[in-house]
Amino acid sequence: MKLAEALQERADLNRNIEQLKSRLNSNMLVQEGEKSAENPEKLKKELDVAIARLAELISKINLTNCSTLVDGQTMTELIARKDALTLKISIYKDLVRTASQTAYRARGSEIKVKSTIEVTKWQSQIDRMAKELRKLDNKLQETNWNTELVELE
Repeated sequence: MKLAEALQERADLNRNIEQLKSRLNSNMLVQEGEKSAENPEKLKKELDVAIARLAELISKINLTNCSTLVDGQTMTELIARKDALTLKISIYKDLVRTASQTAYRARGSEIKVKSTIEVTKWQSQIDRMAKELRKLDNKLQETNWNTELVELE
């Protein structure tokens, strides 16, 4: 199994677990003398199987990410770099959005405010980081599809 397939299965399992949780919650209580729409014990068994498979997949994915090198770095390191870059871009965008608001209205009078940063310079940095993020994400996706999932021993 390729790493990308395992990641897709993990996402499917997470969705399935949430659905099973919701279905269990909907069938935990019934009016006296009534039957639940679904058997909670059967749903519990399905949930337990899905969670066990998820745990197995997470272990294999983590081992694969720790042992797979791309340009001298592990996949884990690349994923951490991607997450940090995504966070940085998000924060910078929020700051640029705030710094771009240079006129406010208060009680009918206009208050002039001035940005404390060079918005175009920050926006250029955001654009460069976004390009780096796209390249990094493409490299991760390519590696995911070309890497066999590590099997547990």
